[in-house]
Parts: sequence; C-alpha cells; structure tokens
Amino acid sequence: MSQLFAGIDSSTQSTKLVVIDVDSSQVVFVDVVNYDRDLPKYQTKNGVIQTEQVGVSESDPMMWTEAIDVLFSRLKESGVAVNDIKAISVSGQQHGLVSLDAAGNLTRKRSKLWNDFSTQEECDLLTQAVGGVDEMIDQVGNSQRTGYTAAKIMHMARHEADAFRQTATFFLVHNYINWYLTGGKMGGVRTMEPGDASGMALWNPKNGKWSAKVLQAISPTLEQKLPAIKPSDESIGTIGRSFVENYGFSSNCLIDAGCGDNMYGAVGTGNVVPGVVTISLGTSGTAYTFLEEPYIDAGGEIAAFCDSTGHYLPLLCVSNLANGYNDILAQFNLTHAGFIDVIRQTPVGNRGRLLLPWYMGERTPDVPHAAPVYFGFSLGDFTREILCRAVLEGHILNLYDGFRKMPVTAKEIRLTGGLSQSEVWRQTIADIFEAQVVPVEGEGAALGAALHAAWVWKKENEQKVSLDELTRPFVVLLESLRCRPIAQNVAIYRQMKDVFGALSRRVRGFSAAVDPFAMRLKLVN
Repeated sequence: MSQLFAGIDSSTQSTKLVVIDVDSSQVVFVDVVNYDRDLPKYQTKNGVIQTEQVGVSESDPMMWTEAIDVLFSRLKESGVAVNDIKAISVSGQQHGLVSLDAAGNLTRKRSKLWNDFSTQEECDLLTQAVGGVDEMIDQVGNSQRTGYTAAKIMHMARHEADAFRQTATFFLVHNYINWYLTGGKMGGVRTMEPGDASGMALWNPKNGKWSAKVLQAISPTLEQKLPAIKPSDESIGTIGRSFVENYGFSSNCLIDAGCGDNMYGAVGTGNVVPGVVTISLGTSGTAYTFLEEPYIDAGGEIAAFCDSTGHYLPLLCVSNLANGYNDILAQFNLTHAGFIDVIRQTPVGNRGRLLLPWYMGERTPDVPHAAPVYFGFSLGDFTREILCRAVLEGHILNLYDGFRKMPVTAKEIRLTGGLSQSEVWRQTIADIFEAQVVPVEGEGAALGAALHAAWVWKKENEQKVSLDELTRPFVVLLESLRCRPIAQNVAIYRQMKDVFGALSRRVRGFSAAVDPFAMRLKLVN
C-alpha cells in the first residue's frame, strides 16, 4: 500500500491539487481548476468579480469550495488510490477574509482579497487609534496595510454592521477550506495557525498573542469571533464524512493545519533551512527566507510572518511586477522571445534612465496611491528599446530596494513563477541581487502543502523525518538555467541601486543620503 499525500493550493485565479507518493518520491497526480474557464457561473476575470468600485477586489468563497469538489471528482476518475491518501494540507492566498455565522452560513457573500485596496481609511484609523505606526508595529509586528486582514474586518464593522454582528467566526482563506474539508456545516473545525494569522495584523508573531489594543480599536466583540490559534505543524482533524462517501477518501485521512501560499511556496522550493531565498515572479513579486528567530522590521515594510514549521518567514511583497512587463509586451506587440531580443540590444543600466514601476499603487514601499515615475528620460527616449529595459530593471530594482532590509545574505535565490523561465529576468536578478539564481521546477505551493501533509502525518505516526530531508527528492533545481552574477554588470547595478533608493525616498518626501541627480550623472559618465 502506497503512502499518498495531497496538497491543495487555493489561489486568486485557480485551485490546484497535487498528490505525491513519498515512498517513490514521485508526483502522481496534478490538476487545476481555473475559475474563469471552469467555473464561469461566478463571472470572474482573473478569479476576481468585476466591479467599478475603485480598489475593490473580491471573490465568492463558494467558488473555492466548488473548485475542490471538481478536483476531487477528477481525482476519483483518474485511477489514483484515493483511499491511500493519508493526509491533506491546504495552501491559501493570504489575507483574504471569510466570515461565517454560527450555523456555517456566509455572513458576507464576497471575500475581500489580498489585493483589495479599498480599506486605506481603516488602516489609517487603526494606526491612529493605537498611537501611531511605531506602536502598531510593537503591537502586531507589522504596520497596517490594505492587503492585511485587520482593515478588512474593520471595514465590515464600520460599513456592514449587521453582517459583522451575525458573524461568529472570521476565517482566512485556507482556514475556511479546512473547515469545509473537516465537515463544514456538519461539524467542521474552526481554527487558525500562526503562519497565516501573523499576516492579519492582529496577532503578534513575536509573542504569539492577539493584540488587545488593536482588537478593541476595531470592536469590543472581535476577539470572541476569532478562532483559537493552534500549532502549524499538527493536524486539526479528519476529513468529513461526505468526502469519504462521495470520493473514496479514508475516514482516517488527516487534515493538517495548512498555511498561507507563501509559507508553502517556501516548502515547495526547499526553503526550509537558513540562507536560501525564494523569489516568486507573478503579477506581484515576493521574496522570503527561513529564519529561526523572529524579525520585526522597524519600518513595517518587511512582513513579520511565522512559517509553517514553527519558525519564521520574513517576507517582502511588491504589488507591481509582471503587470508592467505584460503591458510593455502588449504595447509593442512583443513575444517573450521578442522582449529578450530587444533587451540584448540595450546597455545594462539603460544609460541612467530609470523607472519607479508603481503602476497600481505599491505595497513596498507603502505608497497605495502611487504612480510610475520616469527618471532621466529625454523627450526622445520613450522608445521601445529604452522602455523595455527600464521596465525590466525598474521592477527588479524595486524588488531589491525592499529586499535589502531583510536580515539575510542569500547563498542562493530560487525562482518560481512564469518569468523564472526568462534568461534576461534571471540574469538581471543575479546581477542586481549579487547571488546565484536558479529556477525551481514543480508545483510550488501545492507541492509544499503535500510535503507538509506528509511531514505532519509522519510525525504523528512516529516516523519522524526532517522537512529538509523530505523535500529534497521533490525539489528539482533547473541547473541548466542557473545564472551567476556578471562582474561588470554588478558594478553598474551597484550605482543604479543607490540612485533608485535615493529617488524612491525623494519622491516619497524623505531625505536621502545621496543626491539621485548627482548619482545619475556619475553613472552616465
């Protein structure tokens, strides 16, 4: 009998299911439901319900659970021995808010997602109520951002008071799916774990406690609506009866605590020991690493998260990454290969022309109403070649400018996301970050979830194994695509990094240690 384990990744645009066999170190099943294509009744675009409301990004939580049923039906028909699946773990898009009443009904039919920017007023009110940014960071380890969950809850309390009153439990996305998998309305488990909870901006990852001060600033009744925090490296129960009857799961199949997609992205890339950095290149960009001790950024820009192993995962997130790249491809009717050809015709450093690529507001640095800034451009410089290189370098410099605050010297950067396949993106990251860069083949957060499920099950069945040892056979580094820093490029980018950092501070109204105009002149000369 095989020992199979399943991982589910419920992301903004799709839900993926991965099943692994740890005895043979193989992935035995992979499938995905794309919400736009496969569940058209929810009328989403890129997984989001379309609206004319500025900054609003929402989805129907029922879409996520229906996607799981579709995947389980396909799994049953695939011939995989569903009854041999020992445990399931769920990875979920972070920060999204789901609210249930005591009977398990949604008190709000739509979930505000991580990329909902409509709660800036609540962020400001919360920060003022606790005594400013420094006090907020002391309370919850993070500043208040529109992406985090606290402001979403406060928005409901202020603008949808009846729904707030009726709510018995506030969930994050993966906790809601765990509740569904453990029985839902028929006794589903209501709990959270430290990894995702640390991204709510309500719970302090350093002391492991809810902030009474922040909770009170939202509502005196909020604490009773938050489920208990249980360890991330344990199971929370067994799969619900309906899944046993409908799809053939064993009644002993465990549901483990689950975690956020970034935490399981770390597991799925083998980022479970110090010194490895994972960078995910999607619509947004993230960079994160494993730490044994908590890191609290005094400025609140680096997210202070727990991971899924009982340790810590400081995380940088920029809102703008593939969006600018996709737009420049469309503007000039370029393919990915065509973009690479254009970049090869342009000089590293773009002769001092630089872009702050804040196309849709930015999370790091915290400028939710930002717009892009073109620096060093003459009137004749808005050409295809110059703009393409400005977009490439601008996005990576923006990512690096936040990353330089993280307490890590990268031994190796592991890349995920579609852009990791691009040679010019890989090489520019290697040159700017001054580290070796290698893309990872695999299923990302869903694979990480499956590996975590195996790890938890083995621990609870007296078959202890380190997570590093467990992940190694499954994490495939594409060595033929590895990039190493090029010395002459590094020298140019060291100056570019100084110019970018100084310009970013000037634009945001802060003083800078260097003059970006003087630095640019030095770079050009």
